[in-house]
Amino acid sequence: MTSIRKTLFISDLHLEESQPQLTHQFLSFLQSCDPSSVDALYILGDFFEAWIGDDHETPLHSTLIKALKSATEAGLTIYFMHGNRDFLVGQRFMQQTGCQLLAEETKIMLYHTPVLLLHGDTLCTKDQAYLKTRKKLRHPLIQKLFLWLPLSMRKKIAANMRATSKQYTQSASSETMDAVQTTVVQTMQKHAATHLIHGHTHKPGFHQFKFISNDIGLRLVLGAWHERGNVLIWHASGKKELIEFRNE
Repeated sequence: MTSIRKTLFISDLHLEESQPQLTHQFLSFLQSCDPSSVDALYILGDFFEAWIGDDHETPLHSTLIKALKSATEAGLTIYFMHGNRDFLVGQRFMQQTGCQLLAEETKIMLYHTPVLLLHGDTLCTKDQAYLKTRKKLRHPLIQKLFLWLPLSMRKKIAANMRATSKQYTQSASSETMDAVQTTVVQTMQKHAATHLIHGHTHKPGFHQFKFISNDIGLRLVLGAWHERGNVLIWHASGKKELIEFRNE
């Protein structure tokens, strides 16, 4: 009997040493991804709470790298996209895990449907303060200089940046930190995509709308992994499901 094919999308796991239950949740989820029925797993950013370089070796990183490598060696195709917290994940990580790195705006054909994939932070165009900071941090020279620093110094800088980010997030309005519809439409039209999948906003859901041409667009927002896991399942039949789960 032919297996029912599907593709899986996750984002915003924010894995870190202080949240071992989330790591367990992900590892259990990864083990359930059977290559005989799962065409691909897409990780669309903020897989890690923070990443300060591929040379930062920790027990958590080793566990996750080993698990991802086992999955890809077993035949599971895994794609990885940078988020705003783990944009320094580099080629060494990709080689160690067998994951494939995606550009920050990636268009795919998913079961004959043109789909645009983003992390989602660039859609929040009302958050100008964040976008200015993002532009600086993503500059190749800034990244090179940061990675050149000793690990101890990088850890301190990252801790300070996370504290500042937390304060800013608590003070900024929900509207400021959400995707802007006009930006969504412009970005999708630029790539000639009718569907968009992204994370970042932590507001899972499906948002249907019309383009000026009256074509129907669909924005699918992935959920963050807080107490539970979240996954978008896109079946080859066209059925789409946002599932919240907890693996005991």
